[in-house]
Amino acid sequence: MVGSAILRKLEKEGYTNIITRTSKDLDLRNQVAVADFFASEKLDYVFLAAAKVGGIIANNTYRAEFLYDNLQIQNNIIHNAYLNNVKKLMFLGSSCIYPKMAPQPLKEEYLLTGLLEETNEPYAIAKITGIKMCDAYRAQYGCNYISAMPTNLYGYNDNYHPQNSHVLPALIRKFHEAKQNNDANVTVWGSGSPMREFLFADDLADACYYLMQNYNEPNLINVGTGEDLTIKDLALMIKDIIGFKGELVFDGTKPDGTPRKLMDVSKIHATGWKHKIDLKEGIALAYQDFLAKHG
Repeated sequence: MVGSAILRKLEKEGYTNIITRTSKDLDLRNQVAVADFFASEKLDYVFLAAAKVGGIIANNTYRAEFLYDNLQIQNNIIHNAYLNNVKKLMFLGSSCIYPKMAPQPLKEEYLLTGLLEETNEPYAIAKITGIKMCDAYRAQYGCNYISAMPTNLYGYNDNYHPQNSHVLPALIRKFHEAKQNNDANVTVWGSGSPMREFLFADDLADACYYLMQNYNEPNLINVGTGEDLTIKDLALMIKDIIGFKGELVFDGTKPDGTPRKLMDVSKIHATGWKHKIDLKEGIALAYQDFLAKHG
């Protein structure tokens, strides 16, 4: 989802010398394959958008894979970028890097000030390692590697898997299928009370393009909207957009995860960037994309 959004942005801006690889073409966990790729392609700029990602159930179920796969991907790309004199690299992380009970909104300096949320700890540790790796290569070798931490993402080419998807695409699928089947209700995991922030993937791509040109600092920078809502209100918004007429049922046996994850985006706003697509508009665009691919 993120890689395709960055590709669309670069093409829109007139770039033609773009080198991409899908996971089918290149296994980024394979050290030799990645080393050969960098040696042969002679890249100047790298957007590291590849990762093993998933929702709360996937994160908690595939704990070893989320840690191993993400560490391998990062280690191979960041180190080979250094070996092959890449001019600039952008590493993309996630808002789940912050401590579970960190003050809200989440400021960049809250990193490593408390315990992580248990269900996604392996993924978060991998992403924190990526941030620290970029900073270490900057400090020791002078590499211009930057780290951007997006909030929860959604948009074109999202994952709508019934078990392993994130909450927003999962709800789009649930409400769509319930509408088709004339179901009386839709079950939403958890209590509905956690607060979440959502950013359209094309807005993230716009931020990545902007930061690659204008931001050259160590540490990390948050990318988000600075606005959040409860899962219940999100479900009601999606229900309205899709046109489902039934009721909502909340399954309290499913985990809620972190109570709130709102990004402090004052740092990126101060650089001159702000998101453009509001949530209601973005969900409508995502739903049209879902219908085109899965409807």
